[in-house]
Amino acid sequence: MTILVTGGAGFIGSNYVLDWLAQSDETVVNLDKLSYAGNLQNLASLQDNPRHVFVKGDIGDASLVPALLAQHQPRAVVNFAAESHVDRSIHGPGEFVQNNIVGTFQLLESVRSYWGALAAPAKSDFRFLHVSTDEVYGSLHKGDPAFTETHTYEPNSPYSASKAASDHLVRAWHHTYGLPVLTTNCSNNYGPYHFPEKLIPLVIVNALAGKTLPVYGDGQQIRDWLYVKDHCSAIRRVLEGGKPGETYNVGGWNEKANLDIVRTICGLLDSLKPRADGKPYADQIAFVTDRPGHDRRYAIDARKIERELGWKPAESFETGIAKTVAWYLSNQDWVANVQSGGYRDWVATQYGSAATAA
Repeated sequence: MTILVTGGAGFIGSNYVLDWLAQSDETVVNLDKLSYAGNLQNLASLQDNPRHVFVKGDIGDASLVPALLAQHQPRAVVNFAAESHVDRSIHGPGEFVQNNIVGTFQLLESVRSYWGALAAPAKSDFRFLHVSTDEVYGSLHKGDPAFTETHTYEPNSPYSASKAASDHLVRAWHHTYGLPVLTTNCSNNYGPYHFPEKLIPLVIVNALAGKTLPVYGDGQQIRDWLYVKDHCSAIRRVLEGGKPGETYNVGGWNEKANLDIVRTICGLLDSLKPRADGKPYADQIAFVTDRPGHDRRYAIDARKIERELGWKPAESFETGIAKTVAWYLSNQDWVANVQSGGYRDWVATQYGSAATAA
């Protein structure tokens, strides 16, 4: 048996591929175009594993994807492929429209054609699982109930709008064509192999390098934080037992303000790798101009997936963030390799020169 994973060299996708191959005897065909956040070094441990078939390519390739489906005959497609950084979407929305909307459309069409030609029972057993985000729901005020699966879509950034559009396409391909789809909307992930432009890895990397720790606005933006390996286990459970056409919200039950996240990381680093001068890493915190349209609060109500599929996160934020900081401390070669000149240019553009100054 085989599954096709798209975007499997990215942060969440690579964690999913690693966990899947460790816990299953099924082959993974891994399709990733290796854009800036796709990193084959994440999958270095699988280099000689015959059950990991890596293919460099785009989900929007109308020749490649059908050929892969015909050759490998997967029983499921798990779609992680997406442009996923809000700040990048503000500066260059076109790429997000192309990859997240047009790319998803083309992938759906390729999969629909493949699925439609399958014989029973393979046709009834097939699943297309689309991985999405809580950002499609918009922003919450303090005291508002958390996002449920029936919350109105109110995306506020080019990124979240493009993901909302892709979610709608997936839903429509189920209701119009009968394609057996599943959708998951997750909260903010963190953990190993996280590209160091997002908050948690950026803080860890900058702190160790003696650089400024940039915090947008007043730092009181609240997110629900989900350890990436918990997210992977939720996706496996939805793929196994989810009902076609249904959406499942996946969250960690960990609402934290950004500033509190930064201070927690600083405290862990103070204990695990103290500064040479003995001063606290929190001295490096600097508040920077808030980004346009910054959503104030996200929160996931993950009761449906627990009630219907028996899933809940294994990690608290305290255990997950400790594992994450320890991983970055133990994988400095990975950090050094991912920090290309292009990455440093991006951080300087986004946060200002202080973010890259030693």
